Order: sequence, then C-alpha cells, then structure tokens
Amino acid sequence: MPSCVMSEVTTDSLLDGRVTLLQPRKGHRAGTDAVLLAAAAPVRAGDTVIDVGAATGAVGLMVAAREKAARLVFVERDPDLAELCRRNCRDNGVDATVAVADVLDRAARRAAGLVAEIADLVLTNPPFLEEGRSRLSPDPGRSAAHALPAGGLEVWLAACIGLLRPGGRLVLIHRADRLGECLAAVTGRLGDLAVRFVHPAADRPAIRLLLSGTKGSRAPLAVLPPLVLHGPDGSFTPLAAAIHRGEAGLP
Repeated sequence: MPSCVMSEVTTDSLLDGRVTLLQPRKGHRAGTDAVLLAAAAPVRAGDTVIDVGAATGAVGLMVAAREKAARLVFVERDPDLAELCRRNCRDNGVDATVAVADVLDRAARRAAGLVAEIADLVLTNPPFLEEGRSRLSPDPGRSAAHALPAGGLEVWLAACIGLLRPGGRLVLIHRADRLGECLAAVTGRLGDLAVRFVHPAADRPAIRLLLSGTKGSRAPLAVLPPLVLHGPDGSFTPLAAAIHRGEAGLP
C-alpha cells in the first residue's frame, strides 16, 4: 500500500461498475477525460497498449474491460500512484506491467524497459498546464499531475510517439485551446490525424479535444463530428451516457 492511509483513498467505479478504482481522495482523480480517452482507443486483440501518465490506471483498465486480449503497460512517475495502479490491476483481474518512470526522462524510460517501438497503441492524458504559463494548484499531488515543465508537451508527445511501432496509433485528450501546440508536436511524426472536439453543451465552446494519429502514415487530417456531453437539462446526452456506461465508443 502506498504512503496514503486508507482514509485518504476512495474506492470508485467506472463503466457502470465494470471497473473498480482505488484512487486518492485528494489530488488528481479519474473522471470524464479518462472515460473519453478509453472510449476513443482503437484497441484490438493482441495489441500492446501503453497508458502514459497512467496515475491509478483508469484509462488502461477501461480499455482492458473492453478488450481482455490486449497487453497493457502502465507508465506512472509517482511510485504511490503506481502502487495503487498495481492494486487496481489485481482487483480487476488485469495482468499488466506497471512501469515507474518519468516519460520526459529518456534514461528513466529505458531503465523501466520502455524501449522504442514496442506499442501498437499509446494512450495519454498529458498534464494540461505548463510551468510559467499557468497558475498551479497549491495541492502538490494535483499540481504534479496537471503541470509540465515549460515546453514539456512536445517532449511528452515525442516520447509517446517513440514508443509506437510503425503503423501504431497515438490517442490523446487535451484542452481544446491547446490544439495548435498538440498539432505542432505531432506534425511530421504522425499522419492520418483525426480531431474530435468535446463540448459541454451544444451552444458552448469546446473544452476538450481528442487527437489521434498513425505513425508513418501520410493520410490527411480529418475533423470528426463533435461530442456534446450535456443536453439542455444538464444531464448527459444519450451518447455521452452510453460512453460512461461502457456501451458505446468513439471510433
């Protein structure tokens, strides 16, 4: 058990109870972003899937719930979160590798066995903020989960792409206003790019984007239909509700 005492850890469920998740009561907690990223993962039987910045493993565990024949690798730099991820894998019956490594550190990646071109699919929810550009949370756990060093997004995504085999696919979720930086980081490294914007309501600006691309492809970019999360009454739209139940994906 990590240094967190049990009173500081909650037991939650995802996909209508198909996934159980131990996670810290305070700090970064899995939610809709993790659900959407997992729903957008084009996983197939036998794929090696790497969840980069996995925290307690929510994204990879939801992928495993959909495709039990995938081989999962979780990458998390915080050893306490990584230990919770190991426990979550055991509790959900998922045989996976949990690597404790900072994805921004090439030597740490290699030491953890994360060598080049080992993955068919890489999923990542990079920290949304960068030091020097954003006001960071006073909570150390939340700040560490949400912030990168200046210029860190390009390094993070380059490391993720380096893990992909030729023909492998990267899928990421990020803030909608970081589209330009996300595209700049993957241009020349990925093709067959697809962007889907996520709106809190039909009349509200996008707050998230899902971006995917294939290593070695030269196919052009496509902008996919947007996903609207909430209807006029504030409840989930039928598609968003089905995604959260694990009954629908985002192809």
